[in-house]
Amino acid sequence: MSDPTESQQPKRGEFAQAKGEVILREHEYDGIQEFDQKLPNWWLFTFYFAIAWFVIYWVLYYHTGTYRTDQQKITSHLVQIEEQKSEALAATLSQLDDQTLINEWATNPEKTAAGEAIFSTNCVACHAADLSATMSVGEQKIPLPGLPLNDGQWKYGAKPLEVFNLINDGTPADSAGHNGARMQAWGQILTPEQIAEVTAFIISKNPKDFGL
Repeated sequence: MSDPTESQQPKRGEFAQAKGEVILREHEYDGIQEFDQKLPNWWLFTFYFAIAWFVIYWVLYYHTGTYRTDQQKITSHLVQIEEQKSEALAATLSQLDDQTLINEWATNPEKTAAGEAIFSTNCVACHAADLSATMSVGEQKIPLPGLPLNDGQWKYGAKPLEVFNLINDGTPADSAGHNGARMQAWGQILTPEQIAEVTAFIISKNPKDFGL
């Protein structure tokens, strides 16, 4: 069989110059050759537009403040969340005082039941279901990280709103906590109403301490 004629062979060169032209490039390595064909205009225009858009977007994003960075967006959302929490806390506290927590919330079965459910989900690991801050293992009582809530001693204040604020804000910054264990600020997780319900539940379990 004869070799293809020279007219059937692709042209040799560096790059294709015209539409439809096929060039076999001059370089070759280990028997590997490379073809080159002029790209269609629609592809070239798309490519050039992408480059131009990248430059424009980069300038707008980093130098004009037209677009916010992801960090700025997240920070803004966090600020909004904190503002909403502060507003909710202020609204709840405007309707609460010590006597309201004792005489209305702690005597309301629905409030104390809701508080007990929240306590069982979030607080028993440190304070135990019976509020003793101990865990029974056989005949032994093993202390848990939290303070007892049924021994009549209130380390950070014995008034209902002081208990509420302790749950909301966590262990005070100037305190080392109980045996080095500090309670987290549950106001970052629970709503003010839920914290009030937990407070009401604790009050209901300590009627003598709070004059129920």
